Amino acid sequence: MFALSILCPLGLAGLALAVPSNRWRPWLLPLAAAANLVLTAGILRRAGTFRGAGWVALDPAGALVLGLLAVLFGVCSFYTVGYLGHRQERSNRVFCACLLAFLSLANLVAWSRHLALLWVALEATTLAAAPLIYFNRNRRSIEATWKYLLVCSVGIALALLGSFFLAYACLHGGLAPSLHLGDLLAHAPRLSKPWLHGAFVLLLVGYGTKMGLAPLHTWKPDAYGEAPGVVGALLAGGMTSLAFLAVFRAFQVCAAAGEAAYARGMLLALGLFSMAAAGVFVVRQRDIKRLLAYSSVEHMGVLALGLGIGGAATAGAFLHLVNNALAKGLLFLCAGNIHRAYGAKTTDEVAGAARRLPLSGWLFLLGLLAATGSPPFGPFQSLFAIGRAALEAGRPWVAGSFGFFLLVVFTGMGATVLAVVQGPPSPAARSTAYRDGLLTGAPLLVFFGLVLLLGLWLPPPLADLLRQAAELVEGAG
Repeated sequence: MFALSILCPLGLAGLALAVPSNRWRPWLLPLAAAANLVLTAGILRRAGTFRGAGWVALDPAGALVLGLLAVLFGVCSFYTVGYLGHRQERSNRVFCACLLAFLSLANLVAWSRHLALLWVALEATTLAAAPLIYFNRNRRSIEATWKYLLVCSVGIALALLGSFFLAYACLHGGLAPSLHLGDLLAHAPRLSKPWLHGAFVLLLVGYGTKMGLAPLHTWKPDAYGEAPGVVGALLAGGMTSLAFLAVFRAFQVCAAAGEAAYARGMLLALGLFSMAAAGVFVVRQRDIKRLLAYSSVEHMGVLALGLGIGGAATAGAFLHLVNNALAKGLLFLCAGNIHRAYGAKTTDEVAGAARRLPLSGWLFLLGLLAATGSPPFGPFQSLFAIGRAALEAGRPWVAGSFGFFLLVVFTGMGATVLAVVQGPPSPAARSTAYRDGLLTGAPLLVFFGLVLLLGLWLPPPLADLLRQAAELVEGAG
């Protein structure tokens, strides 16, 4: 099962490089996504049998991310076929191959039980995503790609140094150096505390850069702003989830060593700072894709905050991981359609989207309500769970700051999105040929249905997985 999960999309990536037809090549994406969905469903049904002592195994946190990636990539794959149908002037050979390679490597991150393997797989997703950001091949996209590579490379270098610190914490504690998660968790109380503290700081900063936690988020606005909408959806919902899983692994070791309080303090600080920074940049933001990038910074802050608060907030953070991926998928695909229809993405040139593109325009507005935590959508449930857990943990200042920053972001995003949706479209926008189609419209409805469903009803298997993922750290330290 593990080998198929990795090799199937990787083999199709190779096939994408070989297929000569620019028109038919994108259909390899839904083919891979359907096979991956079926395979992942089978894996999750037998998840308990994949827990083991090897370098690759699935615990509840890994299983949750694996399932989330399968759904996210599955919906985005059909949209990509429709999107590339409008971009026939450009070869999609590298684009399709990199998307499939990204899926394979992302699955490997979810399976990894060895921190060195996790680091390699996560770094490889960085490289696979770079050509996706550069797809439009203009000056701004190449600047965004280089910035993304440079900043993320610095982050991943710090994460590598953190991994070395962790191995040395074993050595200094009289143990054989190891980066296997099972060994680290089993012998965590014997790890050298100063080296463990240093390792967690470096791993949090390193993988936090990949998550886009402020002040390490500087690559996000440019990369999300210049990449095609579907790439933004996969980065905001997929890659950031992988980076959060890596931070969670580091936190697991700290919790097992009895140092959870040390790690929680830093997570709280970075979480609140990220939300505050996002609030500053969201207000009066005119570029809709950069707006979504700063919204992603805010949501990464929410995830860090949930893990930092602990208790019921940990399960809330995992639920928010799922909600954020679905809501961002909806918003980025809507923004991509609006960008294609107007040939622009700032409020200076984009208005009246509800008339020009009724499906994308209205779903963009509803996606705003979902992403900012309005009922009855899924993010409301996860944000409420985190806020309530903060109060129950006796942290009213955290709960108050959390609520205030949410309100600031809601206000800032609302002003921009309303400016995009309301009013009459310009004559230039009405004259363009782009319209909502089946392949570029149906995936939006699927994301919208899922994010609404999670606000009204939490499927019991998902609820069990969230509880089990939270139990990996709660009570451990």
